[in-house]
Amino acid sequence: MKKIILIAVASFLMLNHINAQTNKYESKIGLGVDFGFPIGDYKNTADYGVGVSLLYQKPVSENLSIIGNVGYLRFHGPKILENINYKEGFVPIKAGARYFIAPYIYGAGELGVAFSTAYGRGAGTAFTYAPSFGTEFSVSNSGTVDIGVRYEGWSRSGATLSFVGLRAGYNF
Repeated sequence: MKKIILIAVASFLMLNHINAQTNKYESKIGLGVDFGFPIGDYKNTADYGVGVSLLYQKPVSENLSIIGNVGYLRFHGPKILENINYKEGFVPIKAGARYFIAPYIYGAGELGVAFSTAYGRGAGTAFTYAPSFGTEFSVSNSGTVDIGVRYEGWSRSGATLSFVGLRAGYNF
């Protein structure tokens, strides 16, 4: 887990260093709260997920930004044993692009990996994909509110855990 966080932080620092050399557009970092609502077969295992995320956004043109996203999402569910409820955490690390189709409306796509924090049979890494759309609008000279909805799928060993995700964040 410490290695994952260290790799994510190092990646963000490298991206920021590279972007500082070509600073035509200003980068943003956003902190967000995430909610996940399982769909498909995953809704039989989990009821909901709650977590946090860190979003890096580097504009490369007026309407297009390259994004990097790392977070933690913990899913909760019904009893799986007498006194034990389903709980499993994930650390998704994704990169992609965000395109503003109107001044405050965007569509985005991200690819990456999700690491399970479970031990034993549930542990492992999944391929992650997440198309999304949302709105981002200014609330101050240096800050924006970012609200988005996404479909996210985590594929591993022939199975996919999927959910509808909601993110509310503040970018500065």
